[in-house]
Amino acid sequence: MKPWVPEKLPLKDINWTGFLRITGNARAELARYDGIQLGIVNPDVLLSPLITQEAVVSSRIEGTRTTLEEVLKFEANPDKEYPKYADVEEVLNYRRALRYGVQSLDERNFSLSLLKEMHSILLEGVRGENKGKGDFRKNRVWIGTKGAKIEEARFIPPDPLLVQEYMDNFQEYYQYDDQIDPVIQLAILHAQFEIIHPFEDGNGRMGRILIPIFLYYKHLISLPNFYISAYFEKDRDNYCDKLHSITENKDWEGWIEYFLLAVTEQAKININKAKAILGLYSQKKEKISSVVRSQYTIKVLDTLFRMPIFNTKDFTRLSEIPKRSAERILNILKKEDVITTLQEAEGRRPAVMMFPKLLYIVES
Repeated sequence: MKPWVPEKLPLKDINWTGFLRITGNARAELARYDGIQLGIVNPDVLLSPLITQEAVVSSRIEGTRTTLEEVLKFEANPDKEYPKYADVEEVLNYRRALRYGVQSLDERNFSLSLLKEMHSILLEGVRGENKGKGDFRKNRVWIGTKGAKIEEARFIPPDPLLVQEYMDNFQEYYQYDDQIDPVIQLAILHAQFEIIHPFEDGNGRMGRILIPIFLYYKHLISLPNFYISAYFEKDRDNYCDKLHSITENKDWEGWIEYFLLAVTEQAKININKAKAILGLYSQKKEKISSVVRSQYTIKVLDTLFRMPIFNTKDFTRLSEIPKRSAERILNILKKEDVITTLQEAEGRRPAVMMFPKLLYIVES
């Protein structure tokens, strides 16, 4: 098998009109989801656990074995001796790379330089760090079962000498704005990125990071809180088959249809999660207000939603509530079963608490 030579973008000979209905559905569901985001007073707080869950799921597709609860528990009590430290760091790097990309787009246009910077963050101090982090690959790679030789590969990405040329074309198409619907444009970009396989490691995660970033860049969502890794994880075999159908049968139309349906279905899931989180916030606002009877009710709520697993010291610091008041409030919330204790205080180490109902919504 020879290395694949991709088509240059924009694609030709595609029946664009055949996607009108499903594109309209995808755009409508994205708009519904964004409308819910815009209706939340503090979406960065309420929806912040979703970015960590996305990082968990996207990293799990690539072989990490950790959960949202384990990541948040580590953050509440960082320890390099933590049994799953390496996996947790990969998840945290994913989140850092995504946030860096979003923040950068508020100040600059998307570019290959930004892409490389995000990749460098993604691989900092974790598996693959020694595989050219932040640089396009200089070696031949192949896709197949674990440990397969190149002769047994299902797919061989383009020769490394062609990577820069095709990534330059990728950047041009990323900024392309000529009648094509941006959701279809995103479908093509995601597949082209995975086909080019520009980095030696981390391509799957980078490809998924680019999805919410592109939707945000194209103003299809007002906040970059659209995550799709859970859909791809549950439908992994079909996802891979649809990508391979491009290189095996040049079936771009089959891939585009699949991707548009994925966006539509994931938008519906995200809508339900956002509504559930917003409902929980309203419910707990009433509950906490009645049992705590404090001017700090909103600060308590926002801290719980930002950090559903936390240590008591961080709770006091982040909520900016005086220590004695914070201790009193946490004791009340424990008695009322709003929070539970994961780890008792020991010596100088503060207790670790959990807000279980929020975790249940995010992980479901």
